[in-house]
Amino acid sequence: MNGGLLVAGTTSDAGKSVVTAGICRWLVRQGVKVAPFKAQNMSLNSFVTREGAEIGRAQAMQAQACRVEPTALMNPVLLKPGGEQSSQVVLLGKPVGEMSARGYHGGRQQRLLGTVLDCLAELRGTYDAVICEGAGSPAEINLRRTDIVNMGIARGARLPVLVVGDIDRGGVFASFYGTLALLSPEDQELVAGFLVNKFRGDVSLLEPGLDMLRGLTGRDTYGVLPFQHGLGIDEEDGLRVSLRGTVRESTVAPPVGEDVLRVAVCAVPLMSNFTDVDALAAEPGVIVRFVDRPEELADADLVVVPGTRGTVRALAWLRERGLADALARRAAEGRPVLGICGGFQLLGERIEDEVESRAGTVEGLGLLPVRVRFAREKTLTRPTGEALGEPVEGYEIHHGVAQVLGGEAFLDGCRVGQVWGTHWHGSLESDGFRRAFLREVAAATGRRFVPAPDTSFAALREEQLDRLGDLIEQHADTDALWRLIESGAPRGLPFIPPGAPA
Repeated sequence: MNGGLLVAGTTSDAGKSVVTAGICRWLVRQGVKVAPFKAQNMSLNSFVTREGAEIGRAQAMQAQACRVEPTALMNPVLLKPGGEQSSQVVLLGKPVGEMSARGYHGGRQQRLLGTVLDCLAELRGTYDAVICEGAGSPAEINLRRTDIVNMGIARGARLPVLVVGDIDRGGVFASFYGTLALLSPEDQELVAGFLVNKFRGDVSLLEPGLDMLRGLTGRDTYGVLPFQHGLGIDEEDGLRVSLRGTVRESTVAPPVGEDVLRVAVCAVPLMSNFTDVDALAAEPGVIVRFVDRPEELADADLVVVPGTRGTVRALAWLRERGLADALARRAAEGRPVLGICGGFQLLGERIEDEVESRAGTVEGLGLLPVRVRFAREKTLTRPTGEALGEPVEGYEIHHGVAQVLGGEAFLDGCRVGQVWGTHWHGSLESDGFRRAFLREVAAATGRRFVPAPDTSFAALREEQLDRLGDLIEQHADTDALWRLIESGAPRGLPFIPPGAPA
């Protein structure tokens, strides 16, 4: 078997990442050696592979669904927005510069098509099947000429295409038909059919519409996936559901101790890797919420200042909203604050930035004895160590180099009183360390909170991926899906006018 499939969507957030992960987990349970692929990803949630390459977190989680180690081949192009008009371009895991949207789509993107096709070919030479994820919609006709992630990659690699639509938003039949009808005849020949996502209710009521859709397009619907809470994996952008959603949208186990712990996460601009707090939300009795006003910190037992692609911008935002003063009061009162990556940097004394914001020297919040200088070369590592008497591992993605001038050592950063700072993303996924840290928070706040002794974040993640595999196995036409992956799009699929504009 040397199969492949492109999972496209009628819109962004139609469920492409989830469906891709579900198909990957279903296939690996059938004994298929499978890998994920996304040619181009725009995301502030990223991950570091073992070889020190930066890729989107969604692809790292899809690799886990495949039970393989993630590599840069699985996400050769990563765009990390730095504002409304520009992004850092990460190519094969390494940053190669900042570029405006006009500059990227004006020529650079199209020149990368050969690179992404080479990466896909290498994966297909190693694995039995490669399940590719598209981006946005394949019918974004203004971008089709330079597309390397939807029909561009499908045409280049002769991949069959499955279009996913979110019926919970409404208008799914129009979205399916319109998506197909705005593609060129050459693109349409690869669109094999559709997959309905997030359906609520009795499927029999939907079947007449599916029959009509087949009559109109000549294409089958490969499954109707029911709406289920908390099925998202690590998302690409925005404050959307990840594993945190599984906990918050389902019946949460009661706390082991007498009290809960409340965690407030400052929703800073260009927030990156907000998935760091998922491991906190996975703990019974820990309530996590995202905040943007100082009064929302009042009843929090722990405040987390997360990573950000714009440290200086986030610092200004905290000051403008009064959150900087609220954090300073917390520190003076001995109430816990945790800064991660960019959040750690802005808690320091001073930031020298001629790279990210080019703002020069900026005074930090002064809550930690740390000075930060931004380097042009990005740190991309997978460190391991020990803290609070427990083993810890994480990953680092940052331009800022921290000079720690005092305090108590804490991972790569420091601690002063109840203010903690580190560059390490993912450290809270280490179960023993997370429990020890929460015990420190409970002691500092006087809460009678006790971490559950048996919460395994890795096991929860595996359960979630198995649920995605179950969703495909139980609600998709897996025989037809198998044929599609193995043999490609059916021949003789009809053209639906008007097609793409000339």
